[in-house]
Amino acid sequence: MGFGDLRSPSGLQVLNNYLADRSYIEGYVPSQADVAVFEAVSGPPPADLCHALRWYNHIKSYEKEKASLPGVKKALGKYGPANVEDTTGSGAAGSKDDDDDIDLFGSDDEEESEEAKRLREERLAQYESKKAKKPALVAKSSILLDVKPWDDETDMAKLEECVRSIQADGLVWGSSKLVPVGYGIKKLQIQCVVEDDKVGTDMLEEQITAFEDYVQSMDVAAFNKI
Repeated sequence: MGFGDLRSPSGLQVLNNYLADRSYIEGYVPSQADVAVFEAVSGPPPADLCHALRWYNHIKSYEKEKASLPGVKKALGKYGPANVEDTTGSGAAGSKDDDDDIDLFGSDDEEESEEAKRLREERLAQYESKKAKKPALVAKSSILLDVKPWDDETDMAKLEECVRSIQADGLVWGSSKLVPVGYGIKKLQIQCVVEDDKVGTDMLEEQITAFEDYVQSMDVAAFNKI
């Protein structure tokens, strides 16, 4: 059994013919049989050997998982057509020891060069520095409040003054207006922008309704993330 010399055009032709009606060297899933044959091929087969090239590219995609593929890797002579002898490891193509030294997949265990290691660490340091300097995104919300008085005799100017007297880090008061609600009573509708991590509607309600001489209640009329 074998494919002839897989480093030669004739051996690749045998492999191409063998894979014409097969997806893998053995069975229906990639295995150590595919790894063994793949490692014996010197590079991608030419485009006219479409079956061999399709198989080569597919097995190459398992580069990181080759050790975990099922089966036990055997000698090349254990795979392929029964009427072909394996000659990949003979003659000018190189000895078996030479083949063992070649790993077309590449090894994760190869030591990183000092220069590559230095460049990688330098780039990581630059990235961390840029990340540290980048200002954090502050989440903000625009809130429209309805503040209702007790009756039509409530001093609305004083009520608004009380509301605006509330100061906090992350709180900015905006425009306001008086909106009729009936029976001569008007409510204060006032806009504010808050930083979500610092100011919440519960805090606003607690402080606004604390002015109980003027404020009957407070409602959130609109709440939008900025």
